[in-house]
Amino acid sequence: MPRRVFISVAEVSGDQHAAELISQLKQLDPEMIIEGLGGQAMAQAGAIIHHETVRRAAMGWRGALRVLEFRRYLKWTRTYFQQNKPDLLICIDSSGVNFHFARIAHETGVPVLYYIAPQLWASRPGRIKTMQKLVNRVASIWPFEQEYYHQRGVQADYVGHPLFDELEPAEYRIIDEKQKYPNRPPIIGLLPGSRASDAKSNFPRILAVAQRINRAVPTVSFRIPTTEATHLIVSQRVARAGEAAIESPPASKIQIRLDGFEELVPDCDLCITKSGTSTLHVAAFGVPMIVVYRVPAIAWHAVGRWLVNTRTFSVVNILNDQPEPIVPEHVPWYGSVDPVAQQAIAFLRNPSALLAQRRRLIQLIDRIEQPGAALNTARIALEMIQDRNGSAAQPHRDPTPTDPPAGSDQTACDQAADDDLPASDSDQDFPAV
Repeated sequence: MPRRVFISVAEVSGDQHAAELISQLKQLDPEMIIEGLGGQAMAQAGAIIHHETVRRAAMGWRGALRVLEFRRYLKWTRTYFQQNKPDLLICIDSSGVNFHFARIAHETGVPVLYYIAPQLWASRPGRIKTMQKLVNRVASIWPFEQEYYHQRGVQADYVGHPLFDELEPAEYRIIDEKQKYPNRPPIIGLLPGSRASDAKSNFPRILAVAQRINRAVPTVSFRIPTTEATHLIVSQRVARAGEAAIESPPASKIQIRLDGFEELVPDCDLCITKSGTSTLHVAAFGVPMIVVYRVPAIAWHAVGRWLVNTRTFSVVNILNDQPEPIVPEHVPWYGSVDPVAQQAIAFLRNPSALLAQRRRLIQLIDRIEQPGAALNTARIALEMIQDRNGSAAQPHRDPTPTDPPAGSDQTACDQAADDDLPASDSDQDFPAV
């Protein structure tokens, strides 16, 4: 009988990563049946989509609406697994919902592979107990995660970051520094994130920064790549640029492009970008950046500062092996936007500082760039299915796992997230790396 793999995703980015994985699985085993919960990208790659789970995330559904939606999918999945047990469940990102699908798989005897696992090392480390209980194996996208999980009794394999499966080689994608500022007027990228909620929170402040840069450096122009989820939010805000209540450069100096990240960003000399995967994406083009993430002061001091464990937030600084950070960060970002604007203006008045950051970013990417994440994950999936033929589906345990670090016991909030579907399906309620 053909092998059967079930994949669960909850976000547009997860749908795209799943599509790459499906293509590799099909190449390794053309007869494999791949099904799951996902979106258009998965369907186009050849998966059977039982329920569409990403479109409403792109539209900005959160809170109670998202909870009710996924309660239906969880109930359906439990019944389906009982009647049509797959050989493997692959969870991709979005631990807020995928932990629940992993629980169903665990209770119905289906092994679980987690691809793009939750960043426990950055936030809410108590969730490792859930990983230990429900997940058989992790396909890790960060070099340091493999050891992190091994030390805590979870089998993990570093597969590379899926971004590098999607990009051209560095020699083709990175523009020669001689073709950039100061040899021509400066171009600034404004990157509000891919989610509607992030754009609503961050973009007005990023646009206010742009206004201040424009006043100080009148020759500057701006580029804004958008996604389906953010395009309307960005376009409407820029269209109101002439209104007194809207802080913005003139709309004539701003270029907006739907799904235009890889077209617009390489030409930029500096990006003001929301913290998240976009920082790695910007770095892959050798473009200097300032990283921001809007969090209300009350929310940060009441909750965020107790959940986030890292001292730095952008992934390029986390991956940096030098004591001095590569990129400046303003996280959490509340209060005046002037410090970010002043820092951007200082970069433009000192092009050598831009060049220095650019070269450090290129060195970092050269060190970590490893295409093949989808193929490596597909190979792990096939290995797990083969292993399953001779053993029951039980999460792997290293023989002598180390104890979790002090202070990482699961909190009441984490326990509630295990027992009840959370209000958000994203790991990015607070600053994301």
